[in-house]
Amino acid sequence: MKELLLVSLILIIGAPAFAGYDEAWVAYSNQDYETALKELKPLAEQGDPRSQYAVGWMYRNGEGVKQDFETAVKWYRLAAEQGHAEAQKSLGLMYQFGEGIAPDHQAASKWYRLAAEQGNAEAQSNLGLMYLKGDGVSASKQKAYMWLHNAASQGVSLAKWTQDELEKEMTPEQVEEAQLLARKCLEKNYKDCL
Repeated sequence: MKELLLVSLILIIGAPAFAGYDEAWVAYSNQDYETALKELKPLAEQGDPRSQYAVGWMYRNGEGVKQDFETAVKWYRLAAEQGHAEAQKSLGLMYQFGEGIAPDHQAASKWYRLAAEQGNAEAQSNLGLMYLKGDGVSASKQKAYMWLHNAASQGVSLAKWTQDELEKEMTPEQVEEAQLLARKCLEKNYKDCL
């Protein structure tokens, strides 16, 4: 009986959070950003990472609020620290381009890596480009190729084009090593790739 009461209580308490998020999504889809933010902000303040990411997105893009990169960084960080891959990738972008925070390529690569290890293709592509240029990480054609290959295999066309161009600059041995790295990374489901 106690378990049934606990499950019922969880469902009752949890229902408004899901309803608020769903209502926010409908409002956002209809470009009613004011309503979307009104529904999302309490959920974000309660620690829901999806809502935190969404609030960050709205502040970054000035949807329903005045564009505010610093506030976007705040919300992205809260969600990113809870493992939200899109927030991690977005926080990486904010660090890379110095939006609302001082540019820091090491921090950008850290957040890209966390998202990339969850299979986020855009983060994988961005991390590959960082390895290619040596931005925030030690330059490595093999590591760049590996991340670009993984992103390209998920349909990121820029990653595919960059991987193809990079391959022209690499020796056959380097390409073989990079392809082996990419296969091992995929086998590990992007965890502990390097």
